[in-house]
Amino acid sequence: MNGNDDNGKVRPGGVNIKKLLQDAEDEGKLSPAAVQALNVIDLGAQIQAGLGASVDDVQSSEVVLVTIMPDDSGSIQHGNNAEAVRSGHNLVLGALVDSRQRDSILAHNRYLNGHVLYPYCPIAKAIKMDRSNYDPRLGTPLYDQTVVLLATVIAKAQEFANNGVPARTVTLIITDGGDAGSTWARARDVKVLVRDMMQSESHIVAAMGIDDGSTNFRDVFRSMGIDDRWILTPGKDAAEIRKAFLMFSQSAVRASQGGATFSRAAAGGFGSP
Repeated sequence: MNGNDDNGKVRPGGVNIKKLLQDAEDEGKLSPAAVQALNVIDLGAQIQAGLGASVDDVQSSEVVLVTIMPDDSGSIQHGNNAEAVRSGHNLVLGALVDSRQRDSILAHNRYLNGHVLYPYCPIAKAIKMDRSNYDPRLGTPLYDQTVVLLATVIAKAQEFANNGVPARTVTLIITDGGDAGSTWARARDVKVLVRDMMQSESHIVAAMGIDDGSTNFRDVFRSMGIDDRWILTPGKDAAEIRKAFLMFSQSAVRASQGGATFSRAAAGGFGSP
């Protein structure tokens, strides 16, 4: 299998994205509606940028894919929340690195406007967010980029499945506003992907809406198919944002502990013990 080199660049040839998604469809993991949502434009290059480590490079009988999409819109900066998002992301990495399951965890960070901070890699090699690599000043193409993100999760999980390695996934979408800037995807396109992922019982899709004073994030995320139990709505206070990231990190660690534990975590949401 081809993946990425140590500098995060796609190796020549990459992975056959179309085949991975076709395999997922053939195995009933993607419905016709989800396939249609993914066929609006060619997402191959964007998905490829996130796939990262080759299956052959992972020495584990099963894996957990932890995927984070931090908002890099200008309103994060304007709301003085950039440092809270940076430290929250790093808190998640620290919790996963310290977990007993760290050798089976791969992480991927794609910002809301499409920049890949790091493709899927062993959690110990994930890059921390800092002022030099996270300077939020762009827009909020929430639906477009969530489709790209979830397609990447599905493709990577399928790549492992094709090689006989069970993969479970935990994904966090972060925004401080509703969609503003998507050009080809709508909430319903995200919803069909989330629905298919949840039906497979091997995925968790969570979302965090950082208070902007006007957006009803529960309505936004429900329209995207995300269940209430996996929605976090911290206020603007840095301590609240950190607490929300801590809750996600605890859920991700629980989900990494194995099949039965993953199922309990998925069913219980952020409130699961």
